[in-house]
Amino acid sequence: MTYIPKNDRYEKMIYRNCGRSGLKLPLISLGLWHNFGHDFPHQTKREICQTAFDNGITHFDLANNYGPPPGSAEEAFGDILKTDFQGLRDELIISSKAGYDMWPGPYGEWGSRKYLISSCDQSLKRMGLDYVDIFYSHRFDPNTPLEETMGALDQIVRSGKALYVGISSYNSARTKEAVKILNDLGTPCLIHQPSYNLFNRWVEEDKLLNTLDNLGVGSIAFTPLAQGMLTNKYLSKIPNESRATQGKSLDKNKITPHLIQALNELNTIAANREQSLAQMAIAWVLREGKVTTALIGASKPEQVKDCVGAINNLNFNSSELSSIDKIAKDQHINLWAQSSESI
Repeated sequence: MTYIPKNDRYEKMIYRNCGRSGLKLPLISLGLWHNFGHDFPHQTKREICQTAFDNGITHFDLANNYGPPPGSAEEAFGDILKTDFQGLRDELIISSKAGYDMWPGPYGEWGSRKYLISSCDQSLKRMGLDYVDIFYSHRFDPNTPLEETMGALDQIVRSGKALYVGISSYNSARTKEAVKILNDLGTPCLIHQPSYNLFNRWVEEDKLLNTLDNLGVGSIAFTPLAQGMLTNKYLSKIPNESRATQGKSLDKNKITPHLIQALNELNTIAANREQSLAQMAIAWVLREGKVTTALIGASKPEQVKDCVGAINNLNFNSSELSSIDKIAKDQHINLWAQSSESI
């Protein structure tokens, strides 16, 4: 069946300017980190993307290594661009990244000019695109001069392969350095992508959001639901076929009785706000307008709809925030700490 986007899609979403740029991003963006590899039905991938777009989500976030296997998420999205989003390219924001292990040998990861530019070329080929809207350095490389990494991003924009550039999991100090280099080159840093959620608050300790605000750089928080922990999935136990049972990025040992108790207490606060736990967790990340957009993942279309519902109540009173802070402590789940903690 031919997909026809819903006419009222833009009425269902709120859009914020990304930093000091003129580019507006939806409050909710869709990430293709999980559930877009060869281990997931393609028809479900299509339905997730269709539901996202029908609800005003225009931003689709990928990386060269998303799968499994690496590259397969971009290939799948390239097929979706042809079958479902044909003729809609100018209504979409498509981003990709490079930084993690992608191919064998010394040139297949990190932040060298060779790796970043080769990765961008490969990503464009997999998706069948002439350019991406945003291309990121996926992690800080302590063994490559920052001037080289940022210079590669600048070259990618100047060669017409990306419209904007961003960085991911850089701490405040490195962010300031990177932004200055890019400004001097004439290709401003549009956006920073850090992990941030109720159980992972390194950006608060690092004061990264304040740094970005001062620099005029936007932000997209990934894992706002702590890889699914901040949903109704784990309110009683670890369900079969959940991410915690897949042996991927969510360690099932993190789902402790203490955590389950905290989730239930947070769920009670969410219910009093007439929100699901996921909706409240997303609203919390987006509170006060410091984060431009929250990057969600989904394994079914219904999850996308639930997450979009978060934008209907983004305000928290002081009592709610105080109660949340007492319950939700950092659970040491930042898998990307090595990048943000690099000196």
